[in-house]
Amino acid sequence: MSTGRSNTSPALRALKFTGSALSLVAMSAAALAALVLIIVPLLTGSQTYSVLTNSMAPKYAPGTFLVVKPAPADTLQVGDVITYQIESGDPTVITHRIIGVGAGQSGERVFTTQGDNNDLADEFPVQEVQIRGKLSYAVPYIGFIANGLGNSDRGAIAQWAAVGLLGYGIVLLVRGSLEKKRRVTEPELDAVLLDMPARIDTPAQERDGSFPHLHGTDVSLMGDDPVLHDCDHCDHETSSRHAAKSVAV
Repeated sequence: MSTGRSNTSPALRALKFTGSALSLVAMSAAALAALVLIIVPLLTGSQTYSVLTNSMAPKYAPGTFLVVKPAPADTLQVGDVITYQIESGDPTVITHRIIGVGAGQSGERVFTTQGDNNDLADEFPVQEVQIRGKLSYAVPYIGFIANGLGNSDRGAIAQWAAVGLLGYGIVLLVRGSLEKKRRVTEPELDAVLLDMPARIDTPAQERDGSFPHLHGTDVSLMGDDPVLHDCDHCDHETSSRHAAKSVAV
């Protein structure tokens, strides 16, 4: 008996496995991208920047995506990479490494900075008010995409991108769960189908009312139909006619 399901070829199974693996990789990549590039900066109140020059190459080459977290000036030390305003109040910023810590005329901390790829330290010391934060982590090449989006729209686009990436990850997760459930259910369905008896066409005798296959069966278990309780080879038609004549008389 056919179960209605053809055997899956090895090539088709391999293709399905490859598709599932690619879906898992895509889901993981989407979740990781959303976490590293969008969710963590939003949750930590960090600012994101893109490297435009070679002053911090090769470690932070042009196109590197920087996540800069606000940090108190008294926690900064030599070796930290900071992002600061070139001039206080000017939105233009630069990211360099601290190579020295000193004190200003009013006793506030000032920092001497230098680019990793520069031969000389920066001309002017950096004051606390200029500092935007300390580098938390960096992602290569992603800065090119951020630059294409533009600084003014980056915040709103980042939020929508987070929603999109998370939604895509959820869709892939649900799809994978449904596919796994279907693969688990199919063998159970096959077992049920294999246990079902083969279909038997109704014999002509059953349609005629003779029911030869009921011989030897305890008909008392089959209900209160009076026809089933009559004995075989009885002239029911004659008895019926006799009863009718008796009633007429």
